[in-house]
Amino acid sequence: MGRSHFRRLWLRALKDTGLRDVHFHDLRHTGNTLAATGGATTRELMQRMGHSSVRAALIYQYLVNGRDHAIAAHVDEQIKKVRPDGPGDASGT
Repeated sequence: MGRSHFRRLWLRALKDTGLRDVHFHDLRHTGNTLAATGGATTRELMQRMGHSSVRAALIYQYLVNGRDHAIAAHVDEQIKKVRPDGPGDASGT
């Protein structure tokens, strides 16, 4: 498909959906953001984007830093399995 033909289709799609100021590249960004939040690894993001450098993939990995809370909660649960009374247990065990 030629560039000018694609552009006509893209502009028509934007008009039909009522979207404005959306660029085709935004779809790539959205897709990679969704992949990162869905658990894609840096390597998987690199493969999806066709990049040989981790730099761009790390941008998307940065977006999922909110997972820190989920990771900390998981670690906390693992500790509770070993020490059900938690670190504040006064018995010294």
